[in-house]
Amino acid sequence: MKPETPGTNQKALQINLDESKYGTFVEIGAGQEVARWFFRVGGASGTIAKSMSAYDMTISDAIYGPCARYVSRERLVSMLDHEYGLLLERLGGKRGASTKFFVFANTVATRGFKSGTEGHGWLGIRFQVEPGGEPSQIMLHARLLDPETVQEQEALGVLGVNLIHGALYLHHDPAALLESLLDNLTPDRAEIDMIKFSGPRFAGVDNRIMALELVSRALTKAAMFTAAGEVVRPADELHKKCILVERGSFRPVTHVAMDMLHCATGMFVQEPKVQGEEVVVLAEMTLVNLTEGDHIVDHQDFLARVDILGALGRPVLISNYFEYYRLAGYLFLYTKKMVGLAMGVPSLREVFDEKYYAHLEGGILESIGRLFKNDLKLYVYPLKEEKTGALITAGNLRVAPHLRHLYAYLVENRLIESIRDYREEWLPIFSRDVLAKIRAGDPAWERGVPPVVASMIKERGLFHCAAPPAKAGAASGSAEPRLRAPTLSRGSTMTNDE
Repeated sequence: MKPETPGTNQKALQINLDESKYGTFVEIGAGQEVARWFFRVGGASGTIAKSMSAYDMTISDAIYGPCARYVSRERLVSMLDHEYGLLLERLGGKRGASTKFFVFANTVATRGFKSGTEGHGWLGIRFQVEPGGEPSQIMLHARLLDPETVQEQEALGVLGVNLIHGALYLHHDPAALLESLLDNLTPDRAEIDMIKFSGPRFAGVDNRIMALELVSRALTKAAMFTAAGEVVRPADELHKKCILVERGSFRPVTHVAMDMLHCATGMFVQEPKVQGEEVVVLAEMTLVNLTEGDHIVDHQDFLARVDILGALGRPVLISNYFEYYRLAGYLFLYTKKMVGLAMGVPSLREVFDEKYYAHLEGGILESIGRLFKNDLKLYVYPLKEEKTGALITAGNLRVAPHLRHLYAYLVENRLIESIRDYREEWLPIFSRDVLAKIRAGDPAWERGVPPVVASMIKERGLFHCAAPPAKAGAASGSAEPRLRAPTLSRGSTMTNDE
C-alpha cells in the first residue's frame, strides 16, 4: 500500500525541525512563495539563514553579475554559485562541522498580465549530504499552467518545498525524488520539462534516463536532450526555429531511417519559408516506441538507441504525444515557423485511420484540422511491399473512399509530399528484421545499418548483440532498473522504421 503523501506544511515543518540542515532562500519574480511556507509553519529560525529577493535588474546584476535573460538557467546557476559561496564564507567556520548547508534559488516569470504568456521558471538547490562535504545539485525547469497569477504563485511554492524536501531526504533515490515533485499538485497545474542532477551524490545518475522518467511518470509530456547527452529545456532549443522531426523506434537506426531523414531534410531546407532560417532536425520517440510486450521500458535499450542517435549527431525528443496532431500542437507552442514531419507510408496510413480519433468530437476531420492548422508539411517515404514488390507512395496511397477528396486536397496543396531521391536498394530494410537478425546472431544484420551504427552495436554489445570479450578486471554491468510505461489506450503504434 502506497504511503499517504505528506502535505506541504508537513514537509516544511519537518525541515524546520531538523537541526542538522540550514540554508539560504533567494527568489526572483514571483514573490517569496517557497520561503513563506517555512515561515508559515513555524520554527523557520532553525532552517533559514537568509531569505531574499532581488527584483530590480540593476540590483540583481550587482549581486549576481549581468545576464542576458533573468528567467534562465544561467541566472539560476549564478544565484546558486554566489549564495552557496557566501553561506560557507559566513557560517562555515561557526557551524560547518555539524550542519548540512543548502541554498535554494528560483527565478520565475508568472503569466503575463498583458500578453497572457505562460508562466515558467527555473528552480534549483545545492546541498550537502554530510557536514563539510562537497555539494550536490538539482536544477529543473517548470511550466506553470494555472490560468491566474495567484494560482501560479501557489503552485510554485508547493513545487519549491517538494524540491527542497526531496533533495534533503530522498537524494538516495532519484526516481522517488522525481515522483515527489508534484506532491499536492496535478500535471494540469505544473509540468517539469527539464531536470538535471549533478555532484557526488548523483555521480551514477544518467540525466537522459531522468528525462525519460519525467515523461514516463507524467510529470511532463515531452523532454529533450542534445546529441551530446545534455538535457535541455525544449523551448530554448525550438524557440522561433523551423523544425523537422522524424518519429521512429530507432531499434536500431537503419539505412532507411537515415535516408528518410536525409532526403526530407534536403526538401525541407529548400522550402521558400525555410530558406535563410535556423533549422532544428530532431529524432523523436514516444513512450509507445520505447515499449515492447508488457509495456516495460528498459533503460539499457533506451540508452543504446539515444547513444547511436547522438553519434549520428541527432538531438532526441521523448514525448507522450502518440497522435501526430498532438505532437504538432506541442511544437507550435514554441515556433510559428514551418514544421516538417518525416514519416513512412505505414504512418501516413494511420494518420488517415479513423479508429485513432474516436475520442475526438470532430473525429478525423478535427485531427486533420489540428495537424495542418499551422504551417506544417508531411514528407512521406515510400514503402515497397514485401510480398508483391509494389511501390506505395504518398501519390498513389489509397485511403477510405469517403476520405479520398480530403486526402487529394492535402496532396494537391503540397501539405503531403512524397520524398524524392531515396535509395531504392534500401526500401526492403525494416528495423524489426534487423533487430531479429542481431538477436539471432545472423551477421547479415550489418548490411541494414550505417557503418558507425554497426560498429557501436558490436563494440558495446547493444540490442543483445554478442559483445567482444571484456578486458581482464573489468566490472560486469549490473541489471538496470526498468520503467513501467502507462497503458496506451489509443494513438498510433506504427513507427516509421518498422
